[in-house]
Amino acid sequence: MTTFKLATYRSPEGARAAIIVGDQLIDAARATGHKEDETVSGIMEAGDAALDRLSAVAAKGGGVALSSVELLAPIPTPGNILCAGANYSDHAAEMAKANGREPPVDPHTQGIRSWHFLKSPRCVVADHAKVAIPRNCKKLDWEAELAVIIGRKATHVSEADAMNYVAGYTIANDLSARDFSRRDKIPDTSSFKSDWVAHKSFDGACPLGPWIVLARDIPDAHNLSIELDVNGVMKQNSNSGKMIFNIAEQIADLSSRLTLYPGDIILTGTPAGVGNGRGEYLNSGDVVKVRVAHLGELTTTIV
Repeated sequence: MTTFKLATYRSPEGARAAIIVGDQLIDAARATGHKEDETVSGIMEAGDAALDRLSAVAAKGGGVALSSVELLAPIPTPGNILCAGANYSDHAAEMAKANGREPPVDPHTQGIRSWHFLKSPRCVVADHAKVAIPRNCKKLDWEAELAVIIGRKATHVSEADAMNYVAGYTIANDLSARDFSRRDKIPDTSSFKSDWVAHKSFDGACPLGPWIVLARDIPDAHNLSIELDVNGVMKQNSNSGKMIFNIAEQIADLSSRLTLYPGDIILTGTPAGVGNGRGEYLNSGDVVKVRVAHLGELTTTIV
């Protein structure tokens, strides 16, 4: 079977879904004749039938040079972006140390399940995007993440079956305005102290891409190297095997609380090495690159 990646590119008619075979890009709907293949979300909705016809297209080849087109985020406006909080053992220990706390115990031993927050779908930007530092933000941070793309409607899914609901994977950078995470003039003990919108959903807060690699082409999603560098200096260097709650657990937990739909995205957490743990933050002109094994590289320039 010829392997291919799913992508969205800018055409004269607007954003359109494509497959990437080697260094060639093929417009999905034009090749298959199916209107639902015009968007990656439509392909996700169509499921195996769409992947089968796209596999047939990939086997025939053709298309245009990938270097001749502009890639957009693989799903430019997803349904939900659900982000795992404190989900890497090395990152949890790093943040505890930075905040003067003891290293956390494994939450499994306490009967605690995975925890997620939302990022606005409107904050998604593509590979090579330029992201402006939010006004008055002094602590813009980076977070390299493995992103899971849901491929089937999921409600009350078991852990044993959860990985069958994964369509593929891409790379994310969960950019975070750390100094906006706690509201001014609100007591630290207040239930209303946190501000997740300002912290996580400012414009450009979710670089995503450059494409989606199908789940069937990833040998082990829990053994992928994850790296991030700023201006060529390595900041994060870890492995997806350090997740506290694995992907199956996260899908099972999330689907017990809300229905997941094709094209929804789960950001599965970030490993150690974020700026907040060392008192380093992004500045205008910085170039951030995230690499995940088998998925490629995601580049963002801060302006």
